[in-house]
Amino acid sequence: MKKETLLIALGGNALIRKGQEGTVEEQFENLKLPIRQIARLSEKYKIIITHGNGPQVGNLLLQQECCNAVPKLPLEILVAQTQGQIGYMIESTLDSEFMELGITQYFITLITYVVVDEHDPGFRNPSKPIGPVYTEEESKTVPYPTRKTAKGFRRVVVSPEPVTVIEKNEIRKLIDSDFLVICCGGGGIPVIREGRSFHGVDAVIDKDLVSAKLAEEVGVDIFIIATDVPGAILGYGTSEEKLLRSLTVDEAALYLKQGHFPPGSMGPKIEAARRFILNCGKRAVITSVDAIEDAVSGNAGTEFVRQC
Repeated sequence: MKKETLLIALGGNALIRKGQEGTVEEQFENLKLPIRQIARLSEKYKIIITHGNGPQVGNLLLQQECCNAVPKLPLEILVAQTQGQIGYMIESTLDSEFMELGITQYFITLITYVVVDEHDPGFRNPSKPIGPVYTEEESKTVPYPTRKTAKGFRRVVVSPEPVTVIEKNEIRKLIDSDFLVICCGGGGIPVIREGRSFHGVDAVIDKDLVSAKLAEEVGVDIFIIATDVPGAILGYGTSEEKLLRSLTVDEAALYLKQGHFPPGSMGPKIEAARRFILNCGKRAVITSVDAIEDAVSGNAGTEFVRQC
């Protein structure tokens, strides 16, 4: 039987957990559990891995702002750097897991860029959290805009909507050739069209929205968003927390409108899953990085369904 295509979007927490410093050793250790599950799933599915880069790209910005001895790099270049950095870490971990499981599987990391609209209103309103978490007092002392998130105050940068993934045809051909593809890291390198060429812009695209766009463009069957919570939770952080085991696309739209899922955290994940289902995807699930296999089998996470 023909294998279905599974896209797994790993959150930045797959590499750096809450309360950690984010050392290389911690990131490699954190990758083992989700990557081991993905390695096992590769026997049944064609797989695309996308990933976030919020902590990593934020740290790169901090590093260059602390040093005046070298030229400053724009955000799109830093995103490209994190694509290589995190791609290497995922590949290295995959290689170890495949060897341990006795699986032969080709895989590749693809530097990916994504077209955005230069007139996107997102350019006027920084909204994408990156970098470390600050207390409210600390946030008042930093020289850039911050916003309160579920984890605390974080730096925010502009985040336009994805229009199309440039390498979609290459990704489709690689998947058809049985490659496991790692791509669209950090939401992809944001570019705008200039005639027949492209120009990078100083922004970070949301990786879940890009993943939904890629899933639509290459024909993904199942879309898994892996994060640091079990799924979509109403009343998160309160005594009335409620995990939603399923959501229709209409319910998802209503909850977003009512402000239950903030734009800096769960909001883009809800919208990405909703868009995937509306664009004829078979299944979309938001789950924890610890329960990827269970989510694929229908036993974990928040499943998105069409309105009957």
